[in-house]
Amino acid sequence: MSAADPFDELMTQVMAGTGHFGHRQHVHLTWLAVRRYGTPAAITLVSGGIRRTARYAGAPQKYHTTISRAWVELVGHHAAETPCADFDDFAALHPALLDKRLLTRFYHPATLASAPARTGWVAPDRTPFPWTANGH
Repeated sequence: MSAADPFDELMTQVMAGTGHFGHRQHVHLTWLAVRRYGTPAAITLVSGGIRRTARYAGAPQKYHTTISRAWVELVGHHAAETPCADFDDFAALHPALLDKRLLTRFYHPATLASAPARTGWVAPDRTPFPWTANGH
């Protein structure tokens, strides 16, 4: 059998000492993935793991492509700007990432609720992400 799945390894690390997987744990898992694999690979890793987990739980409709990618990009951006060796330190520097409503700064709710956003990538339509505001 092959080595453990990277998503499962990260999930095990995040879940150590807690029986709850909430938003903070999601951000922690994403931060670990970004630090270990880089943002582009973390998008694939985290999105695939969440999609697989939702399908396994019998709720594949809970997976949302745009939301998953947007969170990885946001965490990746902040992790690159302020490298931290400890997640609690990172979270303290970027408390907005712990707010589940953060994406509404960048997206209209109707956009996030749309079928195209659920099944594919839709760029922010309220305000661009900070790293794309200057056209790059």
